[in-house]
Amino acid sequence: MSPRGWAVLAFAGLVVALLLAAALLIPWARPPAPRADQLAALRELPADQVARGRAFHAALRPGGYGALAVGLLVALALGLTPLGSRLVEAVGRPFGDHWVAQAVLGGLAVSLLADLLTLPFAAWRQSVLTRYGLSTHGWGGWVGDLLRSYAVSAVIAAIALLGFYSVTRLAPRWWWAFGAAGAAGLVVLLSFVLPVLVEPVFNRFTPMEPGPLRTELTSMAARDGVPVRDVLVADASRRTRAVNAYVSGLGPTRRVVVYDTLLREATPAEVTSVVAHELGHAKDRDVWTGTLLGALGAAAAVVGLHLLGSWSALLRQAGVDSVAEPRAFPLLLALVTVVGLVAGPVQALVSRRIEARADAHALALTGDPVTFEAMQRRLAGVNLADPDPPRWEHLWSASHPSTVERMAAARAYARETGR
Repeated sequence: MSPRGWAVLAFAGLVVALLLAAALLIPWARPPAPRADQLAALRELPADQVARGRAFHAALRPGGYGALAVGLLVALALGLTPLGSRLVEAVGRPFGDHWVAQAVLGGLAVSLLADLLTLPFAAWRQSVLTRYGLSTHGWGGWVGDLLRSYAVSAVIAAIALLGFYSVTRLAPRWWWAFGAAGAAGLVVLLSFVLPVLVEPVFNRFTPMEPGPLRTELTSMAARDGVPVRDVLVADASRRTRAVNAYVSGLGPTRRVVVYDTLLREATPAEVTSVVAHELGHAKDRDVWTGTLLGALGAAAAVVGLHLLGSWSALLRQAGVDSVAEPRAFPLLLALVTVVGLVAGPVQALVSRRIEARADAHALALTGDPVTFEAMQRRLAGVNLADPDPPRWEHLWSASHPSTVERMAAARAYARETGR
């Protein structure tokens, strides 16, 4: 069988494995919260809170969708015309057109250009956050975070670009196989190292102080049978008023992180409810699930790009001879952008299902739907959430159930259990 035949077979196998993993690991059958309960919950929320949340998201919407549109147009303009390949060539020319310079510096230049052209929309978002009082770190802090984000992304991208184009040169006929394995491995590696190497670049983490709350949280984790390395507090207040908590890491790097704003704004019972939700993610191995799906998806994407990149019409449009050469990176970026845009609603749906399961876990673990519902009200108020967003937008991009869906789920649980 030819390498292309093996690539087709590998792509089909990876897609089947991805679909099978999603079918088995994602809680697709979980019924939605009753709409009548959602509407009742919406009516009970303060009208001024609902109006402010909706005004906030209306103010964000033009910048968010503007960035999406401009990002797509820039990717297509660079990838489906010779502009991108010429940019890569120009960056590599001072270095004798060496392939390493084209691969790493040219690839970073293309990515940076796309980022710079969407930068005004990021500034738009920051101005809205500041105007509504959600951002606390000012423009200097925002620029600092932006530069740190660019630096971290550049390091990861440089390693990935150098590795990818090294493989294409060493194994020109089978690079897609090694590239798929490398992409999957990188996803797994980042799941381990991001919590301990990257997250501290943006926040300072300290162990939660000993006291009744920490004792309750650690005993709840033990009761739940969830091994957690630590419960940490992030100094999120230096950049935002938003409240949040999350679980990250795998194995020895797993930890529950609570924003200091959450400790400041919420009651201890509400913090316990939020952490119970995060323990649900650990209990159901949601980080492992996301890592597995991400690794399979990344591997399938590499093989798919190889197959799609052999389409001569695309190569002519991009002004390159092969998708495996560094000058073709803008074409790969354009294809990845389009695929990401199409896959976005599916990823959002998967995330909502997983988050709904974690909500159910929190309710079962605490047995306290009243506090759970109160916490959702508080989250919506402090974070300026739209408690019942437009349906199309919710389906398109929402990673969590809406506020009224979560409140309705608590009410349904209370009815079922008599609590």
